[in-house]
Amino acid sequence: MKNSATEISQRLADNAESVCRRYLSKGHREGRYWLVGDARNTPGRSLYVRLVASPDGGAAGKWTDAATGDHGDLLDIITIAGGHARLRDTLEEARRFLSLPQPSPRQEGAGSRRERKTPSGTPEAAQRLAAASQPVGGTLVTDYLAGRSIGPLQAGDPLRFRPRCYYRPSRKDPPGTRRAWPAMIALVTNLAGAITGVHRTWLDPTTIDKAPVAYPRRAMGHLLGHGVRFGRAGAVMVAGEGIETMLSLRTIMPALPAIAGLSGVHLAAIRFPPDLRRLYIARDADSTGAAAETLLTRRAAEVGIEAIPLAPMLDDFNSDLHGLGADRLRAHLAPQLRDEDAERHLLLSG
Repeated sequence: MKNSATEISQRLADNAESVCRRYLSKGHREGRYWLVGDARNTPGRSLYVRLVASPDGGAAGKWTDAATGDHGDLLDIITIAGGHARLRDTLEEARRFLSLPQPSPRQEGAGSRRERKTPSGTPEAAQRLAAASQPVGGTLVTDYLAGRSIGPLQAGDPLRFRPRCYYRPSRKDPPGTRRAWPAMIALVTNLAGAITGVHRTWLDPTTIDKAPVAYPRRAMGHLLGHGVRFGRAGAVMVAGEGIETMLSLRTIMPALPAIAGLSGVHLAAIRFPPDLRRLYIARDADSTGAAAETLLTRRAAEVGIEAIPLAPMLDDFNSDLHGLGADRLRAHLAPQLRDEDAERHLLLSG
């Protein structure tokens, strides 16, 4: 019997509470929702899973982490719980949980080539938004990034500008929240360079800062395994969570290719370029960053890639760059890099 990712996702949603009791066991039910700390089963209340469909059309099995803005479905939860790097592994685990027969090798090969759509929007919708956006030169995007001590940007950077980008207010936004703001659009691509998603940062032209909304950053499209890629992939690269984190490192190491995973969850699941031999992991100074570093290091070791952590002085590398300055960040990074990489990539002052 053949079961597509969409069919399996729906079956998981039909059994949402059982899935939560198995993979998010440190949480608890509260009304229509299952509450837990995060997608890694940490105790707490930040992440909530909808257990039954809501009257306003919200589907069962969808989850949101209010602390980070991350969201997804129950297949994503199983991916994170199992540390899977491939959709095939997640589907196998989901079938075991649901007591479904595993597909034949021929069926598996056909099914695994299909990219499943994520609840945050389809890759096609992301591609349309990317096509409707414009280059960032001379726009609010460069002004905003300069205010974070980032720049100059490089030709080919996967950033765009949308003067009016729709914002869907959340329950945490007050009534009357403005529904369109300028936005920085970052392109999420796969290893072949195809756009699979976009990340939006809504901006306020008055303050030249993030827009005053509950969730000024949101992603849409197929994100798992992909990322926002700066520069051409090579033997030595750096990966981290945030776009501004990666741009901060690119400000002082402009020749080092970088990947922004957009969250700790997605950073841990990025797919490795075929030529990669050494990966610097630019972790944020929190528990999510530590967990992402641990999982990504383990995955890299399994395929013979050297993984080296980079630790910030403050909470992340943009805080370092903006708050402490480029010279201090260079001095802090130099001993964390391999000597040959520091000599080649670190942009030294003077």
